[in-house]
Amino acid sequence: MDDSNHEENIRQREAELRSSINQKLTDTGEKEKLKELLREKLLESGWREELKKHCAEVIRQKGLDEITLEGLVDEITPHARESVPDYVKMELLRRIRKFLHENNQS
Repeated sequence: MDDSNHEENIRQREAELRSSINQKLTDTGEKEKLKELLREKLLESGWREELKKHCAEVIRQKGLDEITLEGLVDEITPHARESVPDYVKMELLRRIRKFLHENNQS
């Protein structure tokens, strides 16, 4: 097997594993719990308020008549993802790992 086939097989297995994990999170209701935890943590951290300020700044720079909702989303998404506090990311990761560990027993 050449390297490109091997890499493709790895990518396919990773995608299948992500899909399987996502399905288990959804089926058990854990995904909704994680979403709620994320909402709470982002609100507590001030992330949402900072993102609102960033949106307003982007709109001011581009001009209200020159920006669409889709354009605004495209513009702010990278910033939004990068600005999630590390402790929030770590808390979600810890909860997902705990869930996977507890559900790997069955």
